[in-house]
Amino acid sequence: MSQKIPTQDNSANPVKIQPAKIIGMHADKPKIFPRAIRGFFQNIRHITMALALFVYAALPWLNWDGRQAILFDLSHQQFFILGLTFAPQDFFFLSWLLIIAAFGLFVVTVFAGRVFCGYACPQTTWTAFFLWIEKITEGERNARMKLDKAPMSINKFVRRAVKHFLWLLISFATGFIFVGYFTPIHTLAADFATGNLGGWGYVFIALFTVFTYLNAGWLREQVCFYMCPYGRLQSVMFDKDTLIVSYDTERGESRGSRKKNINHKEAGLGDCIDCQLCVQVCPTGIDIRDGLQLECIQCAACIDACDSIMDQMGYERGLVRYTTEHILKEKTGYHWLRPRLIGYSAAFVVMVLIFIYSLALRVPLTIDAIRDRNQLYRENSEGLIENVYTLKVMNKSQQAQQYHVVLTGDAHIQLIPISDFSLAAGEVSNMPVTLQADPAELTQANTKIVFKVNSVSDKSITAQTESRFIAPANP
Repeated sequence: MSQKIPTQDNSANPVKIQPAKIIGMHADKPKIFPRAIRGFFQNIRHITMALALFVYAALPWLNWDGRQAILFDLSHQQFFILGLTFAPQDFFFLSWLLIIAAFGLFVVTVFAGRVFCGYACPQTTWTAFFLWIEKITEGERNARMKLDKAPMSINKFVRRAVKHFLWLLISFATGFIFVGYFTPIHTLAADFATGNLGGWGYVFIALFTVFTYLNAGWLREQVCFYMCPYGRLQSVMFDKDTLIVSYDTERGESRGSRKKNINHKEAGLGDCIDCQLCVQVCPTGIDIRDGLQLECIQCAACIDACDSIMDQMGYERGLVRYTTEHILKEKTGYHWLRPRLIGYSAAFVVMVLIFIYSLALRVPLTIDAIRDRNQLYRENSEGLIENVYTLKVMNKSQQAQQYHVVLTGDAHIQLIPISDFSLAAGEVSNMPVTLQADPAELTQANTKIVFKVNSVSDKSITAQTESRFIAPANP
């Protein structure tokens, strides 16, 4: 006989159930007010970021042989890069270049961590530019923090209004210059003002204005935290010999404030005076003394900040420095010959050499044969079968060229003679051509043919394309 589970009647004293609390999965981070700092690494950062901004703004204005040097003319499907002209068929060069850039980033990351993020990333560059605007309009770090907490006043409104106006002005300039890579920039301002730019031009200027304003002005480090995948990938590429910004725990601990003239070693203190300056200058608001973190972009602001404090205290520099895990823990030298670094570097060099070689051998001419889609073939008054094609020829050289068209394949198929033709640099021509053949001499209804176009003045410039000649089947 089974036994009943004992129960207790609590109906007289019911248990009060508290409503469940909703716990968010994301903790809001406090607003970051980076403090400006000067030093060796910040001077390098300022130079690289200023150079990046200058190159971005100036490149579309550069001319080459009377034409915009960098122009991606989507409407005419022509892409001009310095002395080279590319067509959509050359997009594999772009894919190749992106792969090379990725491997170059791998090499840099394995060697020195996220230095690209700290010194050359567009997000970092524009954010630093916006922070500089914020500094000159609202003051240094403490003044900005005080102004942020203060109630709205005329002073606060004016400062914020000027800041946001300058942010929007820079954002608009960014979008305007971006469109200048796809539309001739020398006429862009006039087209914009007169309404002749076209709908997509206005759309992209507006999009880049909005995204630049939001990313660099409002989101800032949030882009690095939550939107950029590179921070998540870095752990795959790091090893114990990757140069990273690190705090020397053995030398710095235990940390604490002290007077400058005391012997801190006898007092049981390390070199870190716990001034928090390394945290105040960090653009992502982390404490480098907590070790390597996802949010660290290797900008070395904490290094310059700590070195300035070490100089004031009379201590040796390098409490926070670029170093490796091996050097910190095992006191060894830097290991240059590492399989991962060698492998990435070798792959990068090989791809660059092959890319340069392929680019040097690239023929500055493209040809495509498009069959007449209205009819497969036609019979003329003499009983000959004719096929009509359109030859699309593009001169990708930087000089005018004269071309001659020949046909190879079945000897019974003849090209109705056409005159040689000339194309200016970058010009595209759609030329109708007609082939004819005696159906009695054809052995098959579908015959392979090859159109070949040769430059009259430069015999090395030649290109060809295949097509088919269609005829009625022989009984």
